Amino acid sequence: QVQLVESGGGLVQDGGSLRLSCTASGRTFNNSYLGWFPQAPGKEREFVACIYWSYGNTYYADSVKGRFTISRDNVKNTVYLQMNSLKPEDTAIYYCTAAWRSRTEVAYWGQGTQVTVSS
Repeated sequence: QVQLVESGGGLVQDGGSLRLSCTASGRTFNNSYLGWFPQAPGKEREFVACIYWSYGNTYYADSVKGRFTISRDNVKNTVYLQMNSLKPEDTAIYYCTAAWRSRTEVAYWGQGTQVTVSS
């Protein structure tokens, strides 16, 4: 059974930084995309970043390019999202995801971690 367990959310001021972690277990993640989909209040979940587990290729939404960095630790089976220069509009529940068919066809979701950016 696949499990994605997030941590690292919290409250931060405008312009601050946070690092989210997601530990994956339950199957091999070769040829998968592990990523993050935040859901802001009243909005749909949307893609912001993912990493191709096998080779480390990274992909970002335009809204976070230059501010967020996704990385992985193959030994710990963990993916990280370093978020810098945070803005109030980044406030959301951040869900860790796993996909195989494409970067956005999510097969598994984590339980989410809350990120709140105060102005």
